[in-house]
Amino acid sequence: MIRTDELRGIIAKNGYSQSDIAAKIGITPKTFYEKMKNGVFGSDEIQIMIDELLIDDPMPIFFAKE
Repeated sequence: MIRTDELRGIIAKNGYSQSDIAAKIGITPKTFYEKMKNGVFGSDEIQIMIDELLIDDPMPIFFAKE
């Protein structure tokens, strides 16, 4: 389960919108919002977000137990 609240904060902190990140991972903003709502992204999408947002420790964000 992805901690979407933390991910939103990191996106904002880096000066991006969720639409910007959607474009970077190659999906529509609508699809991105749906994935955020469900808390599920593919591993390739997660890797792009880690790289683009310069996330040093992705485990607590993308692989949270609850």
